[in-house]
Amino acid sequence: MLYKREEIERAFEKSGLRMTSQRFCIMDYLLRRTVHSTADEILHAINRSDPRASRATVYNSLNALSRAGMVREISIDGKATLFDSNLRRHHHFVCDHCGTVEDVEWFDAVKASKLALGGRKVREGEVLLRGSCENCKAKGMS
Repeated sequence: MLYKREEIERAFEKSGLRMTSQRFCIMDYLLRRTVHSTADEILHAINRSDPRASRATVYNSLNALSRAGMVREISIDGKATLFDSNLRRHHHFVCDHCGTVEDVEWFDAVKASKLALGGRKVREGEVLLRGSCENCKAKGMS
């Protein structure tokens, strides 16, 4: 999906976060791709077109965007944190073979597992599914 500058500007206004050129570049990058990226991948990608962003700026910007609710942080197996601009409720699928992380349509796992939760109060829930992605399955990996 292509986002116009005005749409990104409105998202910043709505969140109350000041839009800097680096934050705009990061959001533009994340919104134009369906992949989940690490901070280093984002740094290298945005520096191809404008080499002024430092590692610290990218990390600080991602933290600010995350706190403002504009991006989600995804941690999988102690690897580098991935950043996701898809803020609609969804789960994730991780391929055991190639490591691809894909969005999976939301289903309400918390309501489905209420019996197992006992007296706990759940603030948020996400399901992480694992297996073989379509490409790896087609290659005979299962």
